Amino acid sequence: MDAIEAILTRRSIRKYTDKAVSKDIINHLLKTAISAPSAGNQQPWHFVIINDKSILNNITNFHPHAKFLKDAKVAILVCGDLNLETFKGYWMIDCAAATENILIAIRALGLGGCWLGIYPRDERMINLKKIINLPDNIIPFSLISIGYTKEKQKKINRKKSMRVHYNKW
Repeated sequence: MDAIEAILTRRSIRKYTDKAVSKDIINHLLKTAISAPSAGNQQPWHFVIINDKSILNNITNFHPHAKFLKDAKVAILVCGDLNLETFKGYWMIDCAAATENILIAIRALGLGGCWLGIYPRDERMINLKKIINLPDNIIPFSLISIGYTKEKQKKINRKKSMRVHYNKW
């Protein structure tokens, strides 16, 4: 699937089959993540692959929108490293770009995924730091569930939400 098709048909997928996600696919996704743009090419990110079902299930205890993690085969936790941040305040934007690259690649590879917001919710960040044993300088930003989808992904018309202006408001 080409990039434009993947972008236009990407949806948040919360229902997955029992089929396992291979390490090769995870490696492809990580390559797309580290190919994301970052301010000054600082690349202030780290990625934690979570395939331990007890950890995925534990996250559902404190994240109010994560119940479907019980069906996901794997998730990627995108984190920002404050020690790698050269341009203060941009690590979140850089991690968002990496997160979006992963989501588009998930779709392009024929799988489904969903972005679960972690940052800036204190309870979510504190619990994930504890569960994953993250050092103080590492901030959990987003969690992306991944699996083979039970849902159909198709284009939808979003023209009603387009807000485009040329040259002036």
